[in-house]
Amino acid sequence: MKFLFVGTNPENTGAASHFVALAQALAEAGHDVSVVVYPDGLIAQGLASSNVRLHEAKFRNVLDLRGYAAVFAAVKQSRPDWLVGNFGKEYWPLILCGRLLRLPVALFRHRTPPMSRVSGYLLPRLAQRFFAVSNYARQAYLDRGTPAGLVQVLYNPVNMALCRPDAQRRSAILQTLGIREDAVVLGYFGRIHAGKGIFTLLDAANQAMVHEPRLHCLWLGDGPDARSLRDRVAAQPMAGRHHFAGWIHDVHPWYSAVSVLAFPSILPETFGRVSIEAQAAGVPVLGSDVGGVPETLQAGVTGLLLPPGDVDAWRDAILKLCDPAQRLPMAAATRDYVQRHFSTSVIAADFVRILGEATPASSHAPAARR
Repeated sequence: MKFLFVGTNPENTGAASHFVALAQALAEAGHDVSVVVYPDGLIAQGLASSNVRLHEAKFRNVLDLRGYAAVFAAVKQSRPDWLVGNFGKEYWPLILCGRLLRLPVALFRHRTPPMSRVSGYLLPRLAQRFFAVSNYARQAYLDRGTPAGLVQVLYNPVNMALCRPDAQRRSAILQTLGIREDAVVLGYFGRIHAGKGIFTLLDAANQAMVHEPRLHCLWLGDGPDARSLRDRVAAQPMAGRHHFAGWIHDVHPWYSAVSVLAFPSILPETFGRVSIEAQAAGVPVLGSDVGGVPETLQAGVTGLLLPPGDVDAWRDAILKLCDPAQRLPMAAATRDYVQRHFSTSVIAADFVRILGEATPASSHAPAARR
C-alpha cells in the first residue's frame, strides 16, 4: 500500500513522535511511504535515516496555496492510496486535497475535544478514517454525538529497538549523576507542570526517602513550574537525592537509568507515550488512574495504577517498588506486554487492517487512486 503523510509541524510533540513512528513502521513493513515535512524540522530529522521519501513544505494554514502545491506535487510523484494527517492545521487542507484528488484521508486526533464545533462535527464524518489514540479519547467524541462507527482507536507505536534495557547505559548515566549502582531510581520524564502531578510526586518521594535510603529521583523535562519544583527540592533535607537533567531531546537512553517510572498526572491525559516507552525499556510504571493512562499498562503486572493527587498512596507505591521482590517481576513482564500491544509491527498491521475494512456508510469515500 502507498501512503502520503503530511506533517509540517516543526515542534517536538507527542503527535510528532507518533507521526515518525507510524511512518517508519509502515515503511519497515514493506509499504511505500512518502512524507511532506517542515524543512529541517524534528520530524524531518527523525525520518532522515528511514526508508521514506521526504518532500519539504511549510503548510501554515488552510489558505496556504504553497502547501497545497506541495501536496499535489507529492501526490503526482508517489501516487498514494491514502493521505494521512496528524496535526490540526492540516485537517481541512487534507480533506480538501482528498476531495480534489479523489483520495481517501485518514486523520489522527491526539487530543480530546473540543475542536471548534464545526470541525468537531464535520471532520470525523468527512475523513474516510478518523483515529483517536485511546479509548478514553474516542469516548470523548462519542459523548459529543459522533457516531461510534466513525471513530477508530489506534495506539501510539513504540520502536522496540530504541527503547530497550541497557546496563552499560545505566552505569554511565548513574556515574555522571553521582548515583550509586545499587540505587533505586524513580524517574519522571515529561513537562514540568503542576497539572502533571509533579508536586504530588515530590512530596511522596520525599516521604519515601525517609524510609528508603537507596531511593533517588531523576527529573527529565522543562516547563512553567520547573523553577518552583527546583526551589521546593532545594528547601528539603533530601535535596541531594533529586537530580535534574533538564530537557533532553532523545530520552530513549535515559529509560535504562531508572528503576521505576512515575506518571503522576492530576489532569486527564489523552494517552501517555512515556509510559509505554519506559515499559519497552524494561521499567515498571506507577501511573495515575485518570484519562487514557490506564490503557498504557497492565495494572498489577507491569505497574500500578494510583489515585491522582493522593500523596500517601504514591508514597506507599514507591516504597513497594523499592522492594526487588515486587519490582523485578514487573520489570520482567513489561517488554513482552509492549511488544504485544504497542510495537511498531503490531500497530502498523492494525492500521492497514482498519484502512481495509468497509467504509462506514455515513462517510462518503472517494475512490482511492491506484
